[in-house]
Amino acid sequence: YVPGQSRLIGPLQSILAGVGDDIILPCYLQPALDVTTETLEWKRSDLKPIFIHVWRAGQDLIKERNPSYKGRTSLFINELKHGNISLKLSKVQRSDQGTYECDLPLLQKQSSVRLVVASHTASSPDISLLGIDRKRGAVILSCDSNSWYPEPEVVWLDGEENLLSAGPTETDRGPDDLYTVSSRVTVEKRHSNNFTCRVQQKDIHQTRETHIYISGKHLFIYIFMKGSLLLFEIAEVNCTFL
Repeated sequence: YVPGQSRLIGPLQSILAGVGDDIILPCYLQPALDVTTETLEWKRSDLKPIFIHVWRAGQDLIKERNPSYKGRTSLFINELKHGNISLKLSKVQRSDQGTYECDLPLLQKQSSVRLVVASHTASSPDISLLGIDRKRGAVILSCDSNSWYPEPEVVWLDGEENLLSAGPTETDRGPDDLYTVSSRVTVEKRHSNNFTCRVQQKDIHQTRETHIYISGKHLFIYIFMKGSLLLFEIAEVNCTFL
């Protein structure tokens, strides 16, 4: 094959990684072409310097790299002859999240891959009782969850998985780049009295839920994580609907 017939191919979906993981950012020529002697560049246009990894004249150019990636990137040297210029990124950090460009500048070929860095420390939502509206026969509930990355969304559901109307979610991003979210909802007495606070990050397919059951006299809390029972707790709060 001649260079003009080959295309740089990257993944169709984002690459998901956790903090501390070693991952591979795929990028290869199709049909395959030996690029051992070519100039290869991995870069992030949102950084300065923009270069993550540079290969030129058969060797790595360490001085060209952004210092935040020092000692954490490598190519598969033996695969370059097969057109594979995928990048291995070690010890992933939260700041690594972004769009990476895979570039063969002399051949005028480029591809890109999006890296999403997930937090493994996201907490299950904590539901608390803020007050009782006796006239309406309703209670005001608060839901809080912390240590999220990227920023999640919060939804309230009734026992039939219908969305409940809640106030705007309050979001706080800490100095460690982790998000804390808080949401309030007023719920009236219903037949099932089952309610769910769900915190989710769809990009990384991560969900935390807390299910709450309100009886006539007591408040029962069932806590689940990732769809399976993580913790079972019963708390009596003397909550009575009138």
